[in-house]
Amino acid sequence: MQLNVETLSLINGGQALVLALMLWFGTHDASSHAINGLRLRAAALLMEAGSDLILAFGTSISPLHVLLIGNTLNLAAQAVTIISLRMLLQRPLRWREALLLGIGAWIGVTYFSTAHPDYLLRVLWGSFFLVCNNALNIAALWGGCRKRETRAQCLLLWTYVLAIALLVWRNAWLWTLPVPPGGISVPSQVNSIYVLLFGIQPLLASIGFLLLYSEILQRDLFDQARIDPLTGVINRLGLLEASEALLAGARRRRESIGVLLIDADHFKSVNDRFGHDDGDRVLLEMVSNIRRMLRAGDLVGRVGGEEFLVLSPSVKESDLLALAERIRAAIERTVFAIAGERYSLTVSIGAAIAHGSEPDMMAARRRADIALYEAKRAGRNCVMISAH
Repeated sequence: MQLNVETLSLINGGQALVLALMLWFGTHDASSHAINGLRLRAAALLMEAGSDLILAFGTSISPLHVLLIGNTLNLAAQAVTIISLRMLLQRPLRWREALLLGIGAWIGVTYFSTAHPDYLLRVLWGSFFLVCNNALNIAALWGGCRKRETRAQCLLLWTYVLAIALLVWRNAWLWTLPVPPGGISVPSQVNSIYVLLFGIQPLLASIGFLLLYSEILQRDLFDQARIDPLTGVINRLGLLEASEALLAGARRRRESIGVLLIDADHFKSVNDRFGHDDGDRVLLEMVSNIRRMLRAGDLVGRVGGEEFLVLSPSVKESDLLALAERIRAAIERTVFAIAGERYSLTVSIGAAIAHGSEPDMMAARRRADIALYEAKRAGRNCVMISAH
């Protein structure tokens, strides 16, 4: 079989159709933005497949219809791809820019096909807008190569960079030919090479989309293993990892880390009196009060039950005690409405300072635990700090 433009278009169209089905039916168990983004990309591939198949069977359709319908599908696919990629990455969708680029490209291509037929200007006009589309995709992916966990973004970024290079090469070659071809379907070396390489781009981009989707799934699982499902704060595993990272930073800067162990007073009576569902709502409000008192770099996590840990880097003892007192007072002032009754909650807080010279956070955690026990013995609803 001779690999002319029609044959290559048929291969590309079949490939895009298979890739679209793979992307559509390969989405499951992920956040909605990831699924929607991948399925939008599948819809774009269906449009690209339609454009390729129209070109492949163009002999049975008028050249003008091949040109207009094929370009409409291809430009629509480009716009949908911009939106799908940004949806997958959770970036601003930029759908207005994508729509305007598609409309502008279609108007120019139509004009240079009907009102003022000129193949070179038509290719140049369409290429300019395709470069703009690819630039929007590159902007969404920029910086991804620097992160080890986002290698898929690097693959996609280079795919779109190569697509721009292909468009520049095609235009440069066409304008240097003594007799340029009259259309994409006209047998010529430049047309055959362009259709062949242009058909590889959907394959590379789809692999990148699938890898990106896989990375999102892995990040979701990673987060789920470190987030407390009830309160939304980090759990014991997340606290362990965060403690190590904060301690490493404190060691480099020769600073200390404040540790607060917060325990709700007589919380068992809340569950016994009102039930666990209302008890959970009290915990959620308690966490909300703690979060409102924290700085941007502070962390709060759930140790277990009604006990929470706050890590506050770069603080002195006086600052840590002031933070603990703000948390205690904020929770004491909060009035909970439970089963039609008003209920107040208090907390006891144990504080300690972890120094950068310590090998880990366990010793500071134990000191905070001892201070918490002293706060309980002192009558609860107070703050105690470790003397060591």
